[in-house]
Amino acid sequence: MTLPADIHRRWLRELTALPTAAGKEQRVVEWIRGWASERPDLALRSDPSGNLVIERARPTGSGSPPLFITAHMDHPAFVVERIVAPSTITLSFRGGVMDPYFREARVRVFPAGSGAGSVSGTVLEKSKGSRFPECLVELDEEGAADGLAPGDIGRWELPEPSVEGDTFHTHACDDLAAVAAALAAMDELRESPEAAHVRLLFTRAEEIGFVGAIAACKHGTMPRDSRILALENSRSYPADSPIGGGPIVRVGDRLSTFSPTLTAAVAKVAEVLAGETSHNPGVPATPAAPAPTYHWQRKLMPGGACEATAYQAYGYDATCLCLPLGNYHNMANLAAVQAGDAEAVASAKVGREYIALEDYAGLVRLLVACGLTLSQAQSPLVRLERLYEDHRFVLE
Repeated sequence: MTLPADIHRRWLRELTALPTAAGKEQRVVEWIRGWASERPDLALRSDPSGNLVIERARPTGSGSPPLFITAHMDHPAFVVERIVAPSTITLSFRGGVMDPYFREARVRVFPAGSGAGSVSGTVLEKSKGSRFPECLVELDEEGAADGLAPGDIGRWELPEPSVEGDTFHTHACDDLAAVAAALAAMDELRESPEAAHVRLLFTRAEEIGFVGAIAACKHGTMPRDSRILALENSRSYPADSPIGGGPIVRVGDRLSTFSPTLTAAVAKVAEVLAGETSHNPGVPATPAAPAPTYHWQRKLMPGGACEATAYQAYGYDATCLCLPLGNYHNMANLAAVQAGDAEAVASAKVGREYIALEDYAGLVRLLVACGLTLSQAQSPLVRLERLYEDHRFVLE
């Protein structure tokens, strides 16, 4: 018998290994379409910009506003722009990666179509393009460019996904691990009447400025009263947001802070999972004994920005849950490179992103709990009013 956790890990491995880029998410879209086709109780639709929505095929009124769990389907990657010669191509790069990582970097390019294989090459130079940075790449084999065409996807040439101890190393955790977690949660929630209001939104082109998320807001893809849990894989700072410390209830990013009411409600769900709740709202929560088996974190995560900022700017009630991520955007030894350490800059190399498997499982568990109980969460105002009524006598 295959356990759900094993299935969820298989989805994680398969999705994070798919080549994808901003505006070129077709392989991820097809994987999701295949997943949805095996679940006739769910319906999949696209909005005018190609974002995907998964919801109940036969909606039933739950009395709660829609709860959207969202994740983006792209990752920083290359796109073929021009065939220069039989073994030379020009690739644009869509996403944020520091210049030192491109120096003589190895790249693998995937022709469109299933079973088309791939070709490898080396970055010769990087320059400023008309829309995105461009790289001149020399392919390993003479004539290898013959099977390529503008629009094909390229990515860093990296080892295949693997589990190393408690961590999972792969091409693109950001944000395909979140896509896998959202699907895993929906798979557990789809037969529950209490979760009829839960829907999934998978967006395009996040890595070049939240373009798909903005489009979803403009199209009205989500009803205006929707609450949004945006999922991310966010750069871990070991002393503050450690990998293995549990999924993170993210209170903000480098651009904004998120909905305080919704963030507090999600944190309350996490507290219940961890056994940290206090019956007296005026007394700090006390961890249960023995130590809880569920771990989570509450952090700002200022190392990047996420789609929750965009959703809030367009008037939605939004917050973020994320996985602490190693080798953010495939940049190994990033702290030293950012600090300008000469040796680190000179030897900068890309690497596989990585997350803790327990963090991933914990995110799925938190999403399921949110789907079942978040609508029951009390407003902080209710707790504050209770505190006032209980203790206002001291002011008299």
